[in-house]
Amino acid sequence: MDLSWMVEFLKGMVKPVAATSVVLMAVLLSYFQKLGLEGEMVYSILRAFLQLSVIGFVLQFIFSQDNSGWILLAYLFMVSVAGYTAGQRAKHIPRGKYVAGASILVGTSVTMFLLVVLNVFPFTPRYIIPVAGMMVGNAMTVTGVTMKRLRDDIRTQMNLVETALALGATPRQATLQQVKRALVIALSPVLDNAKTVGLISLPGAMTGLIMGGASPLEAIQLQIVVMNMLVGASTVSSIMSTYLCWPAFFTKAFQLETKVFSAE
Repeated sequence: MDLSWMVEFLKGMVKPVAATSVVLMAVLLSYFQKLGLEGEMVYSILRAFLQLSVIGFVLQFIFSQDNSGWILLAYLFMVSVAGYTAGQRAKHIPRGKYVAGASILVGTSVTMFLLVVLNVFPFTPRYIIPVAGMMVGNAMTVTGVTMKRLRDDIRTQMNLVETALALGATPRQATLQQVKRALVIALSPVLDNAKTVGLISLPGAMTGLIMGGASPLEAIQLQIVVMNMLVGASTVSSIMSTYLCWPAFFTKAFQLETKVFSAE
């Protein structure tokens, strides 16, 4: 059995292990400041270490396969985890995990389809899986914030919404301001990041390319594509989540479903 790949992997892990010294510094500071975060810090870094190592081997396997099925399987797995995580943030919304998962799926798949059709990226694992991971992760955060904020705003302004419904407004009309506010709050960090990219910090994709030896101009071109796709996927996912939330917020008679808004 050829174990040369394992030897190379272990050699490559010397620098990551050495970098844990900065975590040790953080643990010591937490201890002396009595923050009580030492255990969580150690657990977090060990979990990240294990997860990244496992996903590295999985990606190595997928990249070596000439099968689009692995791409779809990896993509659906990421969407499932993202939907569960975003749904946890909006835990008071019935079937919130399914709403979040469906929203993320729609937003990222539509964006990915356009990128592939326009020949921005080839449909190969080496391109699609990292790109999909960035989009899904960003859409997860935005969708979770949108759903939670929309539910909380409607709960705070139930009297206004019920008055609008009593006057003949549809659920969409009655909650239009709350929807707009939730979307603006959720999407603002994405847009702010796009405005300041390259001025405050160099994004991960761009940094990785430069450290890998690519030309800064090539790295910039890729980063522009990345920012565009993140804005597109996040916007579609967040808007979709508001549409999918409405059935849980209202009864068939177009009245507020009070049990959804009763919990803190």
